[in-house]
Amino acid sequence: MTTDRKPAPTRTLQQRILLNALAGAGILIFLLATWPFLKNHLQAIAILQQVSGKPVPALVGDFVSQPVRTQDLTLHVASGDVRSRMYIPTGKPNAPALIVLHGVHHLGIDEPRLMAFASAMASCGIRVLTPELPDIMDYHVGAASIKTIGESAQWFAQSTGGPVGVMGLSFSGGLALIAASDPQYQSAFKFIFAVGSQDSMSRVVQYYRTGADLRPNGPEELLPAHEYGPLVIEYEYVQDFVPPQDVDVIRPVLRAHLYEDKAAGAVAEAKLSVAQKAEAKELMDGYSPRTRALIAAASQKHTSDMDELSPGPLLPRMTIPVYLLHGEADNIIPSAETLWMAKELPAETLQAVLVSRVISHIDMDGGNPGLAEQWRLIHFFALIMHAVNTPNGRKPWL
Repeated sequence: MTTDRKPAPTRTLQQRILLNALAGAGILIFLLATWPFLKNHLQAIAILQQVSGKPVPALVGDFVSQPVRTQDLTLHVASGDVRSRMYIPTGKPNAPALIVLHGVHHLGIDEPRLMAFASAMASCGIRVLTPELPDIMDYHVGAASIKTIGESAQWFAQSTGGPVGVMGLSFSGGLALIAASDPQYQSAFKFIFAVGSQDSMSRVVQYYRTGADLRPNGPEELLPAHEYGPLVIEYEYVQDFVPPQDVDVIRPVLRAHLYEDKAAGAVAEAKLSVAQKAEAKELMDGYSPRTRALIAAASQKHTSDMDELSPGPLLPRMTIPVYLLHGEADNIIPSAETLWMAKELPAETLQAVLVSRVISHIDMDGGNPGLAEQWRLIHFFALIMHAVNTPNGRKPWL
């Protein structure tokens, strides 16, 4: 006698329901776990679109954008008062904190690109402080700015109740790394984000003279330097480029040129003698043999000053998380400088490094980048958004 045994349909159905429920729960858990970082990518897209002067896609804007209010204030720190501006997302007075340091530009915290970037970051839920660096505003890269950066970070950390992220543009990024390595300021820094910054001032000055910057792996980066670079050095050490009696009349000419103030330049040049006009004209040509020789002599004379403004020797001992971004075609501070920093930083300290074709120095004008290049920059900025929003400033596990 045989018995036909059929499978139990109810049990099979129950198993499928259970498996589907487990799969659904797994997907939900994964989405909940990854949503903050997915949101960081949407925020990165919104920020980069705004900085590029492009509209933010509605779908992205609905998720991340919010109104921003600004507040001008004065930081009372040990070395004096620091004019500053705060960008605060409406309804989030205790939002995560980030300092953004302006580059070498006479408009300082009023520079439109800086204001646009700070506002874009704030619109994604971050409190942004932009302290003014008077020396950097006047095209002087000096030790006084390191102190201002450190004290500003201390002020903001005390105000917010914890260490803060610090983003430095151009030479300010290198100075921020130096400030963060100082024991008296170190605890105020959550992470440092250096954009288009120097590792060695002496090497950058040599680049202004030769158009070549040595990469860590040996080959030189060959790229004609922007006229702005040699002019900054000439303005900083004008006494080394002209006779003593000409310093006071040549300096305003250089300043007007750096400030792109044609009216002031015409007034300053009208006060020059024929010989002084010839001196000024030659200084404007950073690649003339005589100017190159003077830049080399000034660099050698002020080696100790330049070493003081170079984070390179301090980086092997850096413990604060560091993010490095550089434009591939940067002709003011060459991207080889970021490659040097990446090599010198401990592996556990360096969180991310990107040399991007999307940007030049600190502008989003790097030509026609492909989708892969654009995505790498979006992902990099998502890492920054994550760092601002986490207590330790480190990259996520993803």
